[in-house]
Amino acid sequence: MSRVKRGVMTRKRHKRILKAASGYWGQRHRVFRRANEAVMKAMDDAFRGRKQKKRDYRKLWIARINAACRLNGTNYNQFIHGLALANIQVNRKNLAEVAIHDPAAFTLLVQRAKDALA
Repeated sequence: MSRVKRGVMTRKRHKRILKAASGYWGQRHRVFRRANEAVMKAMDDAFRGRKQKKRDYRKLWIARINAACRLNGTNYNQFIHGLALANIQVNRKNLAEVAIHDPAAFTLLVQRAKDALA
């Protein structure tokens, strides 16, 4: 059976990891083992961060909607419940945009929600 020499693929893998770790401090960008640990942790954090970003944006939209609702004499909970009863289906991202850029339209939405609650 022929002999397998793995130097080419190993060097390719090491170069890929060290390139990804460029800019890291100390051994983390020079030594393969430390760089590999750092890159794996960075990828793990990036994966988790992409999920966290979605939660953060939803929290931001809810805070903006709640602030606009309170200016119109209601709160977020009653507003969302009223929209559901009025069969108005608008996502929170668009509600937050309307609350910021078109307060008059948001006031109409709040009125519709209040009417549906009554």
